[in-house]
Amino acid sequence: MQFEPREIRTIALAVVAGVFFGGVATGVAYPTLPLLDDLLGISAVVLGVILSANRIARLFMNAPAGTVVDSVGARRPMIAGLFVQGLAPFGYVAGLSVPAGTLATLPGVGPVSNAAAVFLLARTMWGFGSAFVFLGAFATITHVTTTGNRGRWLGYMRGGQSLGFPTGLVVGGLMADLLGIEEAFLTAGVLAVLAGFVALVVLPDVAPSTEGRTRLRQLPAMVRREPRVLPIGIGNMTIRFTFGGVLLATVVKYAAATGVELGVLDAAGISGVVLGVGVVTSSATTFLSGRVSDSLSNRAYVLVPAFLAMGTGLAVLAAVPTLLGLFGGTALIGMGTGGGGPALLAILGDITPGEEIGRMGSVYNIMGDVGLSLGPLLAVPMVDTWFGFEATYWLCAGAVVLTLVVAAGPLVRSGTEPTTGETGGRP
Repeated sequence: MQFEPREIRTIALAVVAGVFFGGVATGVAYPTLPLLDDLLGISAVVLGVILSANRIARLFMNAPAGTVVDSVGARRPMIAGLFVQGLAPFGYVAGLSVPAGTLATLPGVGPVSNAAAVFLLARTMWGFGSAFVFLGAFATITHVTTTGNRGRWLGYMRGGQSLGFPTGLVVGGLMADLLGIEEAFLTAGVLAVLAGFVALVVLPDVAPSTEGRTRLRQLPAMVRREPRVLPIGIGNMTIRFTFGGVLLATVVKYAAATGVELGVLDAAGISGVVLGVGVVTSSATTFLSGRVSDSLSNRAYVLVPAFLAMGTGLAVLAAVPTLLGLFGGTALIGMGTGGGGPALLAILGDITPGEEIGRMGSVYNIMGDVGLSLGPLLAVPMVDTWFGFEATYWLCAGAVVLTLVVAAGPLVRSGTEPTTGETGGRP
């Protein structure tokens, strides 16, 4: 069915409201999580596992979540996901209070303390919930829009999510400095639960379009049928690896190592403000990118300046280890992230038949979660043990340029028109 502009606006704003509060809750907790190695005596490797646990959990939940969304509609899975996310920050509070001691010693990882195990479980819960939240939001927007306005509304959806995240980063960093880490985690939990209630009240339902089932082993066949999904996924993987993985996992340590100062704030407070600036620039370009891509003959043109901005930002971090370089480099990375994300999502929605929106979205999300999972796992030991900050950021800049060639290039050449059937949002 076709949706009127007024209906699209109402549905999209309802989705934005839910993901906004979820983004705030995520941001509140994040400035303090990379400091757990100092606070609780957790090794760098175990810290990397904790930071990646939610992404790894979502990696395995994406395909089942996509099937559920395609089978029962987007409303119920998204609401359930928001409430599951809401339990995770309360697990963080519990992790701060468990008795000291080592639960197990794992080969290649080392000793895992009781506190680390609790944080690992909480982050895993967050990952399960977030798979349903993202795919529910993506499916809802894609089903009600067309190729003429999809970029705009997906941009608003991602922008609302991103605006919540920097708000949480600033609040979380300041609360950790001024009140305490436990208070920051409790605030995150309350806001995450609030997001679930907001969605419960205002989120509309979109009728399911299929009762088909899919499993992880079926995903390669889906990619072969539509080869453009692979470069789209690679682009998403690089974006998530760079911003959601490497930058978020290392910026607080980078601020401490370079000795930058900003008023009375220490590394946690500075990192919260810096990351907030990065996500604000990401949100601004997210809104702009979606609208611009709707006006182009090929949405993939937007990806070229987006990846160039990301690569330049990483080069600035590597070459200018000052407060100005920290702000400037992070802002450029945010601009590239915001510019590329909505275009990639809109391209995926354009080329995907309506009955496969949830499942094809799961392929996209799996690729992104690979990047999000590898980011902290590699970044923490890279900057702490292997290469240092400068070489790590240069290497990441090179990876972004490579992605520009192998992902954006093929999409520019092949175009983004659907090859068969009708896309989501069309009759």
